[in-house]
Amino acid sequence: MRVIAGTARSLPLKTPEGLDVRPTTDRIKETLFNMLQWDIPGGIFLDLFSGSGSIGIEALSRGARKAYFVDNAQKSIACIQQNLIFTKMADRAVVLKQDVRSALGSIREDSVDIIFMDPPYDCGEEKAALALLRAMPYVTEDTVVVTEAARDTDFSWVSQLGFYITKDKQYRTNKHIFMKRG
Repeated sequence: MRVIAGTARSLPLKTPEGLDVRPTTDRIKETLFNMLQWDIPGGIFLDLFSGSGSIGIEALSRGARKAYFVDNAQKSIACIQQNLIFTKMADRAVVLKQDVRSALGSIREDSVDIIFMDPPYDCGEEKAALALLRAMPYVTEDTVVVTEAARDTDFSWVSQLGFYITKDKQYRTNKHIFMKRG
């Protein structure tokens, strides 16, 4: 796994050991960031369920002003910190070792440009996170929320939480759902 583009282009990233983390492949990460490229420069990026931190680091490499990394696993936090130091991006990062639900209330920004979440598949964490995000003052009608999920995951419920789907990008085994607050 590596940084695809930007100031840290081609730098290799570490991943936490074990089966708890499913790193986003370079090909899928490149596709994702091609779709987000206009929203990143100068923006604030949230990487929820961060794992290795590769998504938030990619955002920083492509010009995000600041990125928050949230994970509650010590192995993931250690990995994120190592990757931030290696890529020389630690000064623009906030690493929160917390449950995502707790961390969302700790973020003090006027607005956040992109929120990316990659929770464990089929556990319902994306629903709980969206329920909290709808009430957060930093989530505006311009905030892009992207959720990575198993390809067969149903998202028909997002409108009940005040969000609407703007894009649905399908891959072989998973997908990215792009949403905004309605």
